[in-house]
Amino acid sequence: MNIEELQTFVEVADAGGVSPAALRLGVSKSIVSRRLARLETELGVQLLTRSTRGAALTEAGATFREHAARVCAEIELAREAILPAGPLRGRLRVAAPLSLGPTHFATVVAEMARRHPLLNIQTCYSDRFVDLIAEGYDCGIRVGYLTDSNLIGRRAGPIAVQLVASPGYIEAYGSPQRPEELASHQALMQSTEAWQFMDDGKVISVRPQGKFKADNGVALVAAAIAGLGVAYLPDSLTHESLASQALVPIMTRYPPPPAGAYLVRPPGQHPARKIRLLTELLIEYFGTSAHFAVSASALTPEAGPW
Repeated sequence: MNIEELQTFVEVADAGGVSPAALRLGVSKSIVSRRLARLETELGVQLLTRSTRGAALTEAGATFREHAARVCAEIELAREAILPAGPLRGRLRVAAPLSLGPTHFATVVAEMARRHPLLNIQTCYSDRFVDLIAEGYDCGIRVGYLTDSNLIGRRAGPIAVQLVASPGYIEAYGSPQRPEELASHQALMQSTEAWQFMDDGKVISVRPQGKFKADNGVALVAAAIAGLGVAYLPDSLTHESLASQALVPIMTRYPPPPAGAYLVRPPGQHPARKIRLLTELLIEYFGTSAHFAVSASALTPEAGPW
């Protein structure tokens, strides 16, 4: 058996089928099927049961999957140990937010590909919460405040956040002056998230209510400009609207805690070199990007992405 067959089997087991595994690996379904067939023939045991709904591990397959995953991880570490400065090879799957991904993070990912032409990079831009482990991603870029999780995160840089509304909304409904006053205003939200504000060094958390929800930050900016309510958004999404005064900052006496952009990865003793280099590139980019400039407040993060 070879490492490609082991990696393919692990991908099929984790993805739950040949088609999603082929997408992860960037190869055709027929190649995946042939690799699985060769592996099962060599082992002399059925590892997966196939159906129209996907593939499920047999009892033998579940046992073998744990060993195969460890072997793949050890080979990757061994390759990096003997070739610490060699060209990056293999695959890098990255999940990034749709709201900022194409306009901000895509530049970083493209530069990563330019610097490492032998690396096969696949990026998914989506504002839904991506389960990196279940969906087979090497790492993800998260924006906002990191919640407690089993992922390991490193901060790439700060992002300033403000509470904003349109002049039309303020004229019609007034502007909240204190966090508790948000209860009488329409909040534009992704879901049912809590909003955090600073008050003399303490963090105040409120759960606003609103009739308009969207899972995309750009859509929330548009709703705020239309006068539908108040929004809690990073400056990287609102800087143009603030410059044109289509939106204005409100409740500035209680600023949100500084947020950040993070590179997160599944737990493991040593991050792969490709993840370390992407993290360093993100930090390099954040040091020069005007759109991610730090606000006047001090910096410390921690709780959910845009």
